[in-house]
Amino acid sequence: MSASQFELLEATIDDIHQAYEVSDLDSRELVDSYLERIEAYDGNGPKIRSIITVNPSARERAKTLDQEFQESGTFVGPLHGIPVVVKDQIETKGITTTFGSIAFENYVPDQNATIIDRLEDAGAIILAKTNLPDWATSWFAFSSVLGRTKNPYALDRDPGGSSSGTGAAVAANFASVGIGEDTGGSIRLPASFTNLFGLRVTPGLISRTGLSPLVISQDTAGPMTRTVKDTAILLDVLVGYDSTDPYTVTNELTHVDGTYVEQLSKDGLRDARIGILRDKFGNESDSESVNRLVEDTIELMSDAGADIVDPVRIADIDEYVEETSLYLVQSKRDINEFLSDRADTPVESVDEIYEQEKYHELLDLLEGIADGPMDPEDDPSYWRKIVLQDTFQRILLNVFAEHRLDAVLCPDVQVVPPKADEVRSGVLDTLTFPTNTVIASQAGCCAMSVPTGLTDEGLPVGAELIGKPYDEATVLNLAYAYEQIADPRVVPNTTPALKSEE
Repeated sequence: MSASQFELLEATIDDIHQAYEVSDLDSRELVDSYLERIEAYDGNGPKIRSIITVNPSARERAKTLDQEFQESGTFVGPLHGIPVVVKDQIETKGITTTFGSIAFENYVPDQNATIIDRLEDAGAIILAKTNLPDWATSWFAFSSVLGRTKNPYALDRDPGGSSSGTGAAVAANFASVGIGEDTGGSIRLPASFTNLFGLRVTPGLISRTGLSPLVISQDTAGPMTRTVKDTAILLDVLVGYDSTDPYTVTNELTHVDGTYVEQLSKDGLRDARIGILRDKFGNESDSESVNRLVEDTIELMSDAGADIVDPVRIADIDEYVEETSLYLVQSKRDINEFLSDRADTPVESVDEIYEQEKYHELLDLLEGIADGPMDPEDDPSYWRKIVLQDTFQRILLNVFAEHRLDAVLCPDVQVVPPKADEVRSGVLDTLTFPTNTVIASQAGCCAMSVPTGLTDEGLPVGAELIGKPYDEATVLNLAYAYEQIADPRVVPNTTPALKSEE
């Protein structure tokens, strides 16, 4: 590969490492190229506004990695020299971490989240921190610290939340890969709105230490990438037991023969059984284009050898989704405990954030959380909701067992990315937005958003593959096999190659 052959747009981890190995690129050059794109398109031009803070040490980190590679001839790890954008819900030592909140615009943690250490130990470069709605409390991309993040595919549209900035930044090629966080769909929904692959793992597979919580039993960090293989590479780095997060005992229940990358096969759809959750296809006016692309995806999977079981049904699914939602009864306690564990925070509770109006005015869910109980057990519905989550999982797994399924498929979201003005006007709100991502979250399953392509209007749509708990390898393999035949990624026309990249 010559220097002229390396293309920054859509470059994968493998592409970058190959360029490093033949000395046509180094980490410092790559960091500079991404920073040039951020300057041109995030802060200027279309003003995507996905980046809250650029890591001031990114260039120095790249220089160190280049020196180590020159001296040893080997990479320090599987992410050597790979620039990563990270949702600003994840604490980074020495780098401002805002949690999307204006109250924390000057907050600098004194230690890294566990996953930041894992990324850096693997050779990654933390390039920048990305926007999110305050405390990850919305499906939409409005924060008090930065304002609105735009969808790079349609600037008047929302890129989804709460991993808004990560989705927009990775889609616009501001970094190689990104890290989001998912409680009810905050990786998968923005991935579907920005033409990316987004994986929600079974909670506990990846440490949450150093991540602000929303519902601690549902929270998980995870990859947002342009290819499935890059997702698998990140997953191999991120998973593992962490004594500071007791939920990571989940790793004792996960059995993968080798690495996640080694599970990927172009024939992964052959004889796979995929159930179609037809009841969760939308019937609104703008659901038609979503449904059409998801149907095309189902047909591609069938042509690749998958056995399509259509339909499958989950009894009383809407009632279970409603009755197993924990935000309004549990989130206040979980956020308060996170704040109380930290010294010198500018506010100490959700009540302070609310009373001081230190949040974006459109965050209806945050206001609902502020009205919630200090202790979930003070709400008479709390333990019923906890029990029903277990019941919901059992009902879903019975559908898997009855039909011998490898995955269940439905649209991530029943509608196309909404216009920002629809969010501003109050026509849309977080608690009633028609997203299907909450199904896997509240049933304790893993799930992955796969891009299905663009509508006639150029808007991204995602299909969701819901997998059994601890069965990420199967979901990844299905997504990888689909990717090989669909090739669904499209570069946004608002962020094309710069002249320096041509």
